[in-house]
Amino acid sequence: MTIRNRIAELLRPSETVYAHCDIPCGIYHPHIAQQGAESVERMLTLIAELGTPTDAAGMASLSRYVTEKETAAELVKHEVRILWGDYFKPPHLEMFPDLHDKVWNIMKLGGACKTGINAADGQALRAAVDELADMFWKTKA
Repeated sequence: MTIRNRIAELLRPSETVYAHCDIPCGIYHPHIAQQGAESVERMLTLIAELGTPTDAAGMASLSRYVTEKETAAELVKHEVRILWGDYFKPPHLEMFPDLHDKVWNIMKLGGACKTGINAADGQALRAAVDELADMFWKTKA
């Protein structure tokens, strides 16, 4: 074993830690999920208003709206998974016994928004994320 390998072995951490980012800060907030849900809802509204494009400009707009909608829906799912998996603890489940069902519903709505263009799904996603945010803030009170 070389000196370099021995030093590396001595400096290697003995335990791996995980957090929602690279710094285990303990800071959680639902605002990114809420902003993403608002973006999804807006993109679905714009898609509905655009209708079926018949020219290049309309097709370009549709492409941008769909891309943003799908990106924002995945962001919502990502941020909600962080809150659900890292922030919420057993005492929070006592306060909100339907927490798992609420998160599952958001995941399903996020998937529906990614794959579809139903404006009602976007509205439902935003309402569900806002409800989860309300639950989050009640745990902070």
